[in-house]
Amino acid sequence: MAVEGGMKCVKFLLYVLLLAFCACAVGLIAVGVGAQLVLSQTIIQGATPGSLLPVVIIAVGVFLFLVAFVGCCGACKENYCLMITFAIFLSLIMLVEVAAAIAGYVFRDKVMSEFNNNFRQQMENYPKNNHTASILDRMQADFKCCGAANYTDWEKIPSMSKNRVPDSCCVNVTVGCGINFTEKQIHKEGCVEKIGGWLRKNVLVVAAAALGIAFVEVLGIVFACCLVKSIRSGYEVM
Repeated sequence: MAVEGGMKCVKFLLYVLLLAFCACAVGLIAVGVGAQLVLSQTIIQGATPGSLLPVVIIAVGVFLFLVAFVGCCGACKENYCLMITFAIFLSLIMLVEVAAAIAGYVFRDKVMSEFNNNFRQQMENYPKNNHTASILDRMQADFKCCGAANYTDWEKIPSMSKNRVPDSCCVNVTVGCGINFTEKQIHKEGCVEKIGGWLRKNVLVVAAAALGIAFVEVLGIVFACCLVKSIRSGYEVM
């Protein structure tokens, strides 16, 4: 029995929200894949909270897409079971997102500490590993920083000669510019704090996007429940 009256409007709005869910799902998958590609070229090693985050984002994106597909089928066929499944799974996704947000807030200092330790560890491998050297050089050049806390960290690397930093620390990067440098010629701020500051600036954008997605999901749950109630009433009349 087809829904009537105001439920037709609810059904239409639910279709619109389902399209939004699909777009959000594709966006999450793209962000997760991009983050994974970036992390694969960074110095963070092993299964850490930071390295697992892209996997969680991709998994949520795929799951959200499947849930949106279930919701679309349920709304199209006005199937009670499919709509109940859609509402439950969408609620679970919201719980996962809330848990991820709480975990991100709780472990924010641990992630920065982990990044600091890894950065310092890989600084020691800089003269011995070309891949590590290229990663650190790119980070120092992109963020205009030098060392972990500051440029003096490079003095603690045994295999690096004194009065020398990587050329990527220089304001104007040229071959050999890091040898017998002056402070005016290099970036003095450390990379850990510089990158941490960049993350703090961008976390507001991420939080705003998360709130937007959560609002759409709440609307989806409400509309799905309204449609479920209407479908159930139709079954009882029959």
